[in-house]
Amino acid sequence: MSPMRAAVFDTDGVLLDSAVLHAEAWKAAFDGCLDAWASHGARQRPFDADREYRELVDGKPRFDGALAFLKARGLELPWGTPDDRPGFDTVWAVAAYKEQLFTQTIRDRAVAPFPEVAPALNELRDKGIRCAAVSASRHARALLQAARLDGLFDTSVDGEDAARLALAGKPDPALFLEAAARLGTATGSTAVVEDATAGVEAGSRGRFGLVVGIDRSSDGHTADSLRARGADLVLGDLTLLPTALRGYMP
Repeated sequence: MSPMRAAVFDTDGVLLDSAVLHAEAWKAAFDGCLDAWASHGARQRPFDADREYRELVDGKPRFDGALAFLKARGLELPWGTPDDRPGFDTVWAVAAYKEQLFTQTIRDRAVAPFPEVAPALNELRDKGIRCAAVSASRHARALLQAARLDGLFDTSVDGEDAARLALAGKPDPALFLEAAARLGTATGSTAVVEDATAGVEAGSRGRFGLVVGIDRSSDGHTADSLRARGADLVLGDLTLLPTALRGYMP
């Protein structure tokens, strides 16, 4: 095992208490779609903002998340184009609807960092560990800045970068690989910290030196799923991360 010289952090659900807002926006979008399609005789159960969000949507670009949910429900829509207006007629329209709802939400509700995040990041930086923030969301940089966390990272990669550089979404490791390249560290000496199963799978596929799963659920019900998809260890939050990495530090 190579010593860890850097750590790459997912943003939503690891650094910021924003995953619940994404889940709420997806539920409103999907349930609205399901209600609209029910008028044509295709009634289905509502979107499960816990299980289906974690298994199908969390950590993925919005088009990929919308497509995964539709496929899981046996619903076929034309892909459409990224310019589609919010609606129910194409996959891109559904994704745009979710984006519209999420954007409205963060205009009205502040997104706070988890309380242990800043102390953990400062401890890692004091130990010489370079840090990067990664997100498939185009809002990530603005949210990190609003939470006053942006100054604790050496670099970041977000949805704007993914679109500009044509980086594939998780579970493809492209976002994490780009972050490691910007940090100037080899993947074998870089840790990935993720709360989504798609994210830990991306870290495993990218052959990162250590993949840390974060399970903030009160009963730890996602820990087994995170391990099954590639997490080397699972923590309840970032409090113990500096200690957990100590054995892998130079």
